[in-house]
Amino acid sequence: MMNTPDYHGSSIVNLMQSIIQARGGRADLPPLTAVPVNTLAHADNLVLLVIDGLGANWLAQHAPQGILQRACCTTLTSVFPSTTASAITTYLTGVAPLQHGITGWFTYLRELGCVMTVLTGKPRYGGLSYRQAGIDPIQLFRHTSIFDRIKTPSLMLSPQHIANSDFNRAHAGAATIIAYDGLNALFQKTLQVLRQPQRLRRKRQFLYLYWPALDSIGHAQGMNSAAAVAHLAQIEQEIAHFLTAAAGTNTLLLVSADHGQLDTSPSERIELIDHSELADCLLLPLCGEPRAAFCYVRANRIHAFEQYCQQTLHEQVELIPSRQLVENGWFGFGTPHSQFFDRIGDYCLLPRGQRIICDRLPSEKPYIQIGVHGGLSAAELMVPLCVLSA
Repeated sequence: MMNTPDYHGSSIVNLMQSIIQARGGRADLPPLTAVPVNTLAHADNLVLLVIDGLGANWLAQHAPQGILQRACCTTLTSVFPSTTASAITTYLTGVAPLQHGITGWFTYLRELGCVMTVLTGKPRYGGLSYRQAGIDPIQLFRHTSIFDRIKTPSLMLSPQHIANSDFNRAHAGAATIIAYDGLNALFQKTLQVLRQPQRLRRKRQFLYLYWPALDSIGHAQGMNSAAAVAHLAQIEQEIAHFLTAAAGTNTLLLVSADHGQLDTSPSERIELIDHSELADCLLLPLCGEPRAAFCYVRANRIHAFEQYCQQTLHEQVELIPSRQLVENGWFGFGTPHSQFFDRIGDYCLLPRGQRIICDRLPSEKPYIQIGVHGGLSAAELMVPLCVLSA
């Protein structure tokens, strides 16, 4: 079943608009419907923990009596595509992909002349990162950080290996970046901030915490693997310990996610190499995500491309003109990013069921993911919002 993002009050965009408002900033889009802004505003320490890959349905299935499910006050939609590159950019800017212009793990940046892996900051074929190539990512993205939109001090707690990446530095704004190594260290460093003497900090603050390991486990072993379920139990245990240790700090902990995942199998992979007639219609490699692939089609092959998708691949993929997705509001609403339309191609291929569609550059090693995301199934799109107090 296909769902669509609800940017009018029930998406992660609206959650971030509420946080902006609760911390003295001006919301440009509707706030969250389910939780009043005043509830967030009353906390001295407003802490948002984003658990990469934590789907709402998956959480309810695998830990129905756990601390997170008991604290889950509503279910939110992610953005489209439901993927880290697009959704984390939403968390760090407060706006939808239509405004921030990041449309997937592989995004075609016309201004750089290539398809980029935007989070690592390297061309898809490999090579130098943004700054190593002499490109200022702040000027490249031209995003306003959420930390520059709020009126209280902010901290951004990120894994050691990405804490000072070009992408993080481009979106940190006025926030202080704190690197950590491991799940326990994430909460210990957060506690250190909350327990600082009052004279060393202002009373009210916002902390953004990001934890990526669940997503990585899902990709490698599947979300229905014992490893994924065991890691969820570890996360919940650490959260429980954190809340006990943080008691009396007037802290409100919000826990959500960038997307969920669904498990796929090798038989559900559509390999572009097996469809040479389709591949010959394309100007660029597939962009976006294997669950939502943006296609840049040669002008003289549009009819052949459409015909192949509608006849040969009809039972495996849904073909939708990219402009139609914009008109339908899948990317958000409002004024588009100046480069947005360069980044969604001519058409989007949405694999049906649990299928994915993939291509591979000569420089890329074969890599099969079990857990996947980017599409519009409930497993991918729906994420929890858990509210816990300390």
